[in-house]
Order: sequence, then C-alpha cells, then structure tokens
Amino acid sequence: MPIEYERKGKIGYFTIRNGSVNPMTPAMHKELYGHMLEFLADDNVHVGIMQGAGDRAFSAGDDIKTPYAKFDTPMAELEYYLAPKHRMETKEPDTFSWSRDVLALDRFKPIIAAVRGYCFGQGMIYLSHLTDIRVASEDAKFGFPEIAYGMGGAGGSTRLSRFIPHTVAMEMLLTGDPLDAQQALRANLVNAVVPADQVLAKAEAYAERIARHPLVALRVEMEASLRGMDMSRQGALDHAKNLYRMQRLAYGGEERVKEFLYKQD
Repeated sequence: MPIEYERKGKIGYFTIRNGSVNPMTPAMHKELYGHMLEFLADDNVHVGIMQGAGDRAFSAGDDIKTPYAKFDTPMAELEYYLAPKHRMETKEPDTFSWSRDVLALDRFKPIIAAVRGYCFGQGMIYLSHLTDIRVASEDAKFGFPEIAYGMGGAGGSTRLSRFIPHTVAMEMLLTGDPLDAQQALRANLVNAVVPADQVLAKAEAYAERIARHPLVALRVEMEASLRGMDMSRQGALDHAKNLYRMQRLAYGGEERVKEFLYKQD
C-alpha cells in the first residue's frame, strides 16, 4: 500500500511509500483519509508519527501526471465531491479532492513528522496541517515549487504565515525556492534537526513522552490550542475553561487525580 499505517503500542505510524521520492497520487489521499479515521477513532493510540519511506523524501508532492476521475455529468461530479462516504465505496478512479477531505478532518490527536530529504508541495501541505512537532534530517528541504508551473494558492491551503514569520512564508511561496533544514529550524517550521539516521529515533522520543499522558488530556490540549487560534481572546479563555471542566468530570473529580500523576523524568 502506498500509504501504510500500523500501530505499535500507543503510537500510530503513517508511512508514505511510493518510489524514491514518495509522490502522492489520488489513491494515496483516499488511503490516508481512511487511515486517519482509524487513527483518530482508536483510543489505544495516543500519538502518531508521519514519515516518508527511504532517505530521499518525506514526499515530493502530488504526482500531477497521474490520471484522475472524469465524470459524465456535472451532477455526478458534484455528488462525488460532496459525499465522502460515497467516494469511499466507489471503485472509480480517484481525484485529488481526497486531500481536502483529509485536511477537513477534526484532528485532536498529535502527530509528529519525521522528515528526511524533500518535503515539497502536497507533502508540505500535509506537514503543515497534519503534524504538530517536526524532526528534520540535516539534508531536508521544504518548499512549494508549484508557482513555477502556474499553480499558486499554497499560502491559503496552509495558512503558512500563521505558523512561521510572514516574510519567510512569502519568500517560500513567491519565489518557489525551498528552505534548507537550518533555515526551517530558525523559522520555527521544525523543532529539531538531526542526522538522517537519527530522525525516526528523535520523533519516537517525542512520541513516547506524549503517549504517557492521558488521552483525554491530550485531546483537550489539542482542541483548546487549535480552536483557540481562530477565536477572540475571551472566546478562547471560555472555551478552554469549559473543556477543562468537562475533563475534570471525565476524570471523576479530585479523588481520582492521583491515578494520573507520575514521577517526571
């Protein structure tokens, strides 16, 4: 399978596997959608790791040469785009629209990126939307080369200026030139840069420290942080307070707090 998903303990592993630079096809977006549903629904999994197979690329982006679905009528096309369940069941060729369904999922479970080599185009979009902590190899490169082919819009797809300095985002988006690993680290696009043979181990170290926490606490922290970015200050405070109250009820009150305390390393 071009997109592989497996669970090891409390960690779910997503691996993009499609040749030397792991280009994304429509079928792979569809597979990723299904794997994300499985990951998010599994209460035994607390955190994910996303990586590309091999050392050359996380993903070099969409393979635009791949054939995609054609439709006999506008109504058939509209139904296809508006009904993800119908598209999961169809045996017809896929479209790149599945990537939008992946990005539209409510994801309140953390994922760590392990990036070796190229992270371009759709790979970069998935990095921006689907990962929260990122480890890069020393030879990693991050970019949006599509503008050279007349395909702009990545800035809207990623809201990149919200996560790295606007000037750096514009340099990436408007020139099409990639950032190297150290530039990405300085721009806070990644958390750590390590030798290529240590990338997965570093990502797993992050994952293990996250996975030891109660799942409900991870969910609350993720939702409070992500939804809070789109709220007013007061709205974010009220939302976080409400989530905290619901969390305490889920724990059963103060008498159960000790069950979730442990010695910090």
